[in-house]
Amino acid sequence: MVTSVPRLVIAAPSSGSGKTTIATGLMAALTARGLAVSPHKVGPDYIDPGYHALATGRVGRNLDAYLCGPELVGPLFAHGSRGCDIAVVEGVMGLYDGAAGEGELASTAQVAKLLRAPVVLVVDASSQSRSVAALVHGFMSFDPEVRIGGVILNKVGSDRHEALLREALDSVGVPVLGVLRRAAPVETPSRHLGLVPVAERGALAVEAVAAMAAQVAGGCDLAALVALARSAGPLAGAGWDAGEALVSSPPPPLPFPSPGALPPDSRSALDGPRPQAPDGLVDAGRPVRVAVAGGAAFTFSYSEHAELLTAAGAEVVVFDPLRDEELPEGTAGLVVGGGFPEVYASELSANEGLRKSVAELALSGAPVAAECAGLLYLCRDLDGLPMCGVLDASARMSERLTLGYRDAVAVSDSALAGAGTRMRGHEFHRTVVEPDAGSAPAWGMRAPERRVEGFVERGVHASYLHTHWASEPGVARRFVERCRTS
Repeated sequence: MVTSVPRLVIAAPSSGSGKTTIATGLMAALTARGLAVSPHKVGPDYIDPGYHALATGRVGRNLDAYLCGPELVGPLFAHGSRGCDIAVVEGVMGLYDGAAGEGELASTAQVAKLLRAPVVLVVDASSQSRSVAALVHGFMSFDPEVRIGGVILNKVGSDRHEALLREALDSVGVPVLGVLRRAAPVETPSRHLGLVPVAERGALAVEAVAAMAAQVAGGCDLAALVALARSAGPLAGAGWDAGEALVSSPPPPLPFPSPGALPPDSRSALDGPRPQAPDGLVDAGRPVRVAVAGGAAFTFSYSEHAELLTAAGAEVVVFDPLRDEELPEGTAGLVVGGGFPEVYASELSANEGLRKSVAELALSGAPVAAECAGLLYLCRDLDGLPMCGVLDASARMSERLTLGYRDAVAVSDSALAGAGTRMRGHEFHRTVVEPDAGSAPAWGMRAPERRVEGFVERGVHASYLHTHWASEPGVARRFVERCRTS
């Protein structure tokens, strides 16, 4: 199969250049003109895709060559862009910035090459004139395989400033596809982990996206941008499919012996080969209900997770821990992803009925998968406020930001992953969890430093590590099967 959806990558020389405003505004402006726009985000970010979804009315999907591997970038893109007229991909950081120490891996440039997509470079021109040509020329020549098809100039001060910038870029043969003047920024408030998510802002988020669309429509040549998108080369290969991914994924590994502490000088689960079980797919059997936390406090989730759970035989039901006083009736398993429980700690703590319901489910041995915010919610307390008490651990806010990609291996057999399962993930938090004792660790980090992290206890798998299940579909299959048999 061949994907021929027109597509653009919106990139920048560095973070803070305005690519989120321009990418989201472009998505909304094209949608307003009747095009079905497929929104994508390079990297592990959960918040920007929420704004993209608001701009387009479609699910915002991530393209992360570190979490999922370069081989899945094209298929995941094709999956998300099915039936669309055009796709807009927002980059991450600077165009050539990726996973630390891994060359181009997970960079916007790598994704653009994998998608055979032209790049539009957003340049903050507020403090330069002729130097813009040297900057853009450098980005164009750094990797000849990256096709920069034009520039959008942001924060331009005046007509004279614009003329100087255009004259400079004419000298290096780069078309200017848009000019946005220096003005009051669109209201997109931030806090300790970035932009405030769409789910928390309601009508204010709608107004912000409309303002972005107006800026882009007023300052950019939309026809030229669409024409550039149509110049993207055909992309060979079928789109990703959750059901097919489950069928083709390898069987889960056999359990390792109890890992205990990691031996400092001996061969361990972090180094050993991944053993394979002889059996294949589980019996799909009857549907089982899996409750997935949502609402304003838990907004971090990749859409492919729910798709994989459904394909594995689950009935996925979303609930809101801020509002619902108990888990959905018939819940056989629970998934609590990332978000901002620290912002809503008082409300979460006050919902005693749901906290009790979650604790009872976990104590029954039912499968529970929790990532980052979910980990905090399962703790005994968060900043002194009672949480679910599933884990004998306390959580608190910290001044230190923990951020980065991780190469991990499961060191304890759990409802989510068999010991020896290799996955790549991402950490992003300003909290600390201080365990007392009793639980086995969930993951052993292989890079950038060797350590164990997380909790495995009864059916609970809780960790700071955000993972993308498309890279290891067997975890969804295993989780649903444990829901069926627990």
